Amino acid sequence: MELPPLKPIVPMEPVRSETIPQTGNWAVQIKWDGVRVLTYFDGQNVRMFNRKLNERTLHYPEIADIRSYCDADSVVLDGEVIALGADGRPSFHQVMRRDGMRRMEKVLRLREEVPVSYMIFDIIHYNGEWIQRRTFAERSELLEHIIKPNAHIQRVVSHDDAAALFAVMRQHGMEGIVMKNIESPYLIGEKKNYWLKIKNYRDLVAVIGGFTVREGRVNALLLGQYDGQAGLRYIGHAGTAKFTYSEWKELEHRLRTMTKQECPFFNKPRRTPFTYWTTPQITVKVRFAEWTEGATLRQPSIQGIADVPSEECNFGE
Repeated sequence: MELPPLKPIVPMEPVRSETIPQTGNWAVQIKWDGVRVLTYFDGQNVRMFNRKLNERTLHYPEIADIRSYCDADSVVLDGEVIALGADGRPSFHQVMRRDGMRRMEKVLRLREEVPVSYMIFDIIHYNGEWIQRRTFAERSELLEHIIKPNAHIQRVVSHDDAAALFAVMRQHGMEGIVMKNIESPYLIGEKKNYWLKIKNYRDLVAVIGGFTVREGRVNALLLGQYDGQAGLRYIGHAGTAKFTYSEWKELEHRLRTMTKQECPFFNKPRRTPFTYWTTPQITVKVRFAEWTEGATLRQPSIQGIADVPSEECNFGE
């Protein structure tokens, strides 16, 4: 596969699995609840991009000093940027406070308020050579030699016992595990069952299609996903307990500027005098218990604003 030197690539993605495979040669890793970031170093400059190829170089200055933790003349690293919540667990909401910044003058303040760690789990380019065809075991061994962990940089450790690690993830309420075939290449831009994700809980990305108001304040968001040719399907509503007061006020202001007369959902939910429709543009990550028989979410909880285009919120995926 011919690739231009150190141009941003779409990363490889794992396939969801409901069970832990009992056969095969697997490396087992923690699934970190963060933001996927690839770091590109051409020997002079460092640039960072997320899975949607949006640049994040200025968002994470603590990762930009690559010579302090990586012994390479040029490199492309793949990993997850995480931030911890008050309970000591990775918090998607907290890391999105950093990743969702639009005013870069806030970086220094938020760097102190929301420290991040870069959990590095793969390497795709090394010293002038694209190495995605090497096995996961070979790439992991190379990472072990060239990455020097520090306060903001960690190399993701692999384990052998998937059931034991998944039990620990459940015990601590963490997202789950990722299993990677040790003989697998890194398939750029593909989703393949060489990598499997087994989640402790379910989540998805939905688009906001409306909101409800109580006592003059927005108190819940109406959520949807696109269902083929039918259009935007209503899948439930959720409150916003994860948001700080200022974050919620900012989102509320954005939503009120996007109101419209027409309901965006083809399966129109019951409307009260305090329900407002919006242009389906803002997306959010939602954690939930299960789907109901009526294809709505049970116990949904919004984790944060998502950096995903609304048209990619597809029902059933």
